[in-house]
Amino acid sequence: MATTTTKSSSSSKAAPAKSSNKEDSKIKAKSGAAKDLADLFEDGLKDIYWAEKELTKALPKMDKNATSPQLKKAIQKHIKETEEHISRLEKCFETLGKKAKAEKCDAMAGLIEEGESIMEETEVGHVRDAGIIAAAQKVEHYEIATYGTLAAFAKVLGNKESLKLLLMTLEEEKNCDETLTGIADTNLNSKAE
Repeated sequence: MATTTTKSSSSSKAAPAKSSNKEDSKIKAKSGAAKDLADLFEDGLKDIYWAEKELTKALPKMDKNATSPQLKKAIQKHIKETEEHISRLEKCFETLGKKAKAEKCDAMAGLIEEGESIMEETEVGHVRDAGIIAAAQKVEHYEIATYGTLAAFAKVLGNKESLKLLLMTLEEEKNCDETLTGIADTNLNSKAE
């Protein structure tokens, strides 16, 4: 690394030179990195598979901590849907001739951690319920983005079976988000004031 020397009245010290080279900001791919869209699709499936499996552990905690009957019902419904999402993802892996494999999804891990933190930092009742909805909607938005992207990849790759399965899940994620918005808008957020 290049250095520059700066002088002061009492000493001189070397400081790293600032590079204006755009090449320095390029990230080198690790070994085993995706080489094409098919690899990227498979990597995305592994991430969301991990995410959905982790949600089967996180959602029951949200259900246990929620007090609103409508919120509890929505969470319980989504727990069942999440189990179906896992099954659909396993079928997507089958279309690739692969066994389903989960790889840690850092984004979902962070969202789940944030949801748990919200529950720890709020008193039981309307405020916690509002926090649970906020955390759950962040998860839903991540899932909507992921399933939308994977569906687009499946379409380009000509994987019609995966496309159908991913679009079914995408629609359920959107519906869950709308349900949560409805619960928040109709009564929960105003009660949490």
